[in-house]
Amino acid sequence: MNFGVQFKVRSDDFGGHFINGISMADSESVWKCKLVFADDEKNVYESTDGYIITAYHIKKGDVYECYTVFQNNSEKTVTLDMISSFALTDLDVDTLHRATSFWSAEGKLLTQKLTELNMERSWSGHGIRIEKFGQVGSMPVRKWFPFVAVENSKTNEFIGVQLYIPSSWQVELFRHKEPLTLLGGLADFDYGHWCKEIKPNESFTTPKAVLATGDSLLKVCDMLVKAQNPDISPVDEDLPVIFNEYCTSWGNPTIENLEKTAKKLQGSGVKYLVMDSGWYKEEDKNWWETIGDWNVSKKLFPNGLKEVNDMIKSYGLIPGIWFEMENVAPLSQIYGETDHLVSRMGTPLNVAGHRFLDLRDAWCVNYLDEKVIKLLRDSGYGYLKVDYNENIGIGCDGAESLGEGLRQYVLASQRYFKRIKEQLPDLVIENCASGGHRLEPSTMELCSQASFSDAHECKSIPIIAANVQRMIKPSQSQIWAVLRAKDDIHRTYYSLISGFLGRLCISGEIFDLPQENWQITLDSIKFYDEIKHIIKDGFTSVIECNVEDYNDPKGYQVVLRETTEDALLIAHTFKNGANPPYEKMLANWNIKKEFGSDLDGDFRAKAFLLTRK
Repeated sequence: MNFGVQFKVRSDDFGGHFINGISMADSESVWKCKLVFADDEKNVYESTDGYIITAYHIKKGDVYECYTVFQNNSEKTVTLDMISSFALTDLDVDTLHRATSFWSAEGKLLTQKLTELNMERSWSGHGIRIEKFGQVGSMPVRKWFPFVAVENSKTNEFIGVQLYIPSSWQVELFRHKEPLTLLGGLADFDYGHWCKEIKPNESFTTPKAVLATGDSLLKVCDMLVKAQNPDISPVDEDLPVIFNEYCTSWGNPTIENLEKTAKKLQGSGVKYLVMDSGWYKEEDKNWWETIGDWNVSKKLFPNGLKEVNDMIKSYGLIPGIWFEMENVAPLSQIYGETDHLVSRMGTPLNVAGHRFLDLRDAWCVNYLDEKVIKLLRDSGYGYLKVDYNENIGIGCDGAESLGEGLRQYVLASQRYFKRIKEQLPDLVIENCASGGHRLEPSTMELCSQASFSDAHECKSIPIIAANVQRMIKPSQSQIWAVLRAKDDIHRTYYSLISGFLGRLCISGEIFDLPQENWQITLDSIKFYDEIKHIIKDGFTSVIECNVEDYNDPKGYQVVLRETTEDALLIAHTFKNGANPPYEKMLANWNIKKEFGSDLDGDFRAKAFLLTRK
């Protein structure tokens, strides 16, 4: 691979070939640079204007860690309008792979030939050809995951990249003639209103990108995912089962309901009982209207939350609680503390009834210390679900550009995640942002788990869960299995086996289930215990899914995840998808154990624990 660099200083010319307005790459800033040193870990460029740009590509195990350092050795302040975290030149590829992502539809793979994207060179080599995509705002997984892979289909070679950027980002594939250049990093001034002033003798280091190569897309994704280094709490290392009561109470938790649930879960193998939203709501108000004050509801919990948690612990469970700690809602008192909330152009930023605490402000940090950390400690919580349900958009005040304000805001939020763990080191933290909007590597590394999606009872759950395996560790991917009293046994198997594609999270009407369905639930937890090591340490070698419409899934899905000794095969049928052809995947395996329905009908599921022949 040939590593390079792309950047744009404000005073320099934009590139030609009609590029201005769609890309800041290939600018005069790059033309002025000369490569002065190169080795296996970095390329060093010197500009005639007195800048030193070092593009790192450090091999770490199976991947390269890439980032760029801009050092201003000139005598004047420089404004950077764009700088890449990685740039690959001289690429001979013909196919582009991306992972799309919308609410409750995370990770759908989009594969396109470059000819479909009109990326052939022009007849003369004049004129830019470019495919640029990214995300703007504080939800880094919205429309796209910060991921790209390119393929040479003739040689079966793949290159994949993940960006570790929790704010606005971009990826570009472009050519003038032949061959192609692939680059990515922070969203530039045109795309994300980002610029950075670098004073004389100061430097700026970009966020990192991680890059892998291999002979299949799944292998490249596996290497990228396994390069992520999450902060897993010791109690969460063995992937315990979660019960979240949101789809039981729908934001109306009570002592009576929690105790009824805890009694039912006692001895079941479930480890966490998580109380979701609504525990703070005021009388005659909806739970989402008073987010931000975090006062325990005296009506719901007249004696406070410690009493509740002591009760939950008495049944052998670890209590958890939901917060949306970075946002505030209109009926909260703190909504009016505009001096401490995020603003844009001097005005508080309002998004669909939300405002945002500015954690760059020490006042906000102290406020959350009192409202979040103190409550967690005093009430004896072992699990924290952090939700985030709106997007800041292009940026906020407080820096030389809206995009730089956003970057600093998001990094301050990440520092608060670290602050929580520093003060409560055994706490399990779940990353949730309306489900999957923050399933981005640098955020995933701060947490033990993440909500894979807000798809609670959708028939597309196993499809989404398989997609997300390409982007995050399945051992962190918490998948809803919502159980209803009206469900037949096939639907119960379908929901529970979907949870085997990651972390099993049960919810719903467990105390009203028919006995047969409850026994299936208990059996699923036992089966999950036998396959956890495969979820944690395996390699997903097959994702075969012929579904097109996630709202009306037709066909089937088969997923194979394997270790050197054993494997987990999970098959789901959808409409008109009975009897999927999974037998072809058993050639090298013996079936040790089966769990689930026969696959001879619609919306069935079966899991197979396999041993190698």
